[in-house]
Amino acid sequence: MEEYSYFDENPKKGWGFIGAFAALMLFTIMGLGIDVDEYLQHDFLNIPRGYFYIIFSIDALMMLSLVLMLFYRKIGIFTFPALLILHFFMHSYYLSTFLYTDVTNLFLFTGFGMLAIIPKWKFFK
Repeated sequence: MEEYSYFDENPKKGWGFIGAFAALMLFTIMGLGIDVDEYLQHDFLNIPRGYFYIIFSIDALMMLSLVLMLFYRKIGIFTFPALLILHFFMHSYYLSTFLYTDVTNLFLFTGFGMLAIIPKWKFFK
């Protein structure tokens, strides 16, 4: 009987990898858009300016983590979900908002891991 391997032996990025990366980046940019909208209304909502230095830094690091994943770097795989959860909890704690973009992004990351990261794990450095 022939043995079948689910793990791809080719380091080339397929459409699934690129599509999952694009979806993650789209929802990360949507989260950034929510942060920009809150910044524009910070006087009305009574949000301190210091909060935005932190949240925009987290947004930038999340995008950097995604780019690192695109270039097969393991540090991006570990930092992205940690930053995403930190982003979610900061919104929950400081603004009492539940961001569906962060929750959706977390589920997309889980799917991305199953479909694209795990089969190509040996190519990540």
